[in-house]
Amino acid sequence: MLKVKDGNIETLGLLYERYKKRLFGYFYKLNNDAQLSEDLVQNVFVRILKYRKKFIDKGTFTSWIFRIARNVYYDHYKKNKTTSLEYDSFKDLVSYELDTTQNLNEEKELLQHAFKQLSINQMEILILSKYHEMPYKEIAIILDCNEGAVKTKVFRALKELRIIFFRLHNRTR
Repeated sequence: MLKVKDGNIETLGLLYERYKKRLFGYFYKLNNDAQLSEDLVQNVFVRILKYRKKFIDKGTFTSWIFRIARNVYYDHYKKNKTTSLEYDSFKDLVSYELDTTQNLNEEKELLQHAFKQLSINQMEILILSKYHEMPYKEIAIILDCNEGAVKTKVFRALKELRIIFFRLHNRTR
């Protein structure tokens, strides 16, 4: 990144190749739309180019790029207010006995609906911690807070997701 900061724009292509899959996964888990995720990844690299002079070699580049990704998604989210998640990332949060495939599909839909009712901050913290399995230390850098705050945010987001899920589940029964 320091080469990009100094004007070597060709190096940005190497960074793109290194980070595009992780960024795509981050966005895809938030919106479940491959085309939109590709567009958002492109927007991240446009912003990197635009703000390359502001890069400070403090912390990790991964944290910096995910902070940019977070801002890109927030900007998109503010305009569109849509998001999604993959059931498998959170199925342990609502585990109980299921007797049929139909019940499993219903559970997935309820979890998806519950996830969409979380705040964007809660969705993001769960995507980073549970799906991307990022360490709390790295999430703290991305969110510009300490590790203790990250732990608390994850706990509260999971608690809220459970509450919403079971409220929806009880309504459908």
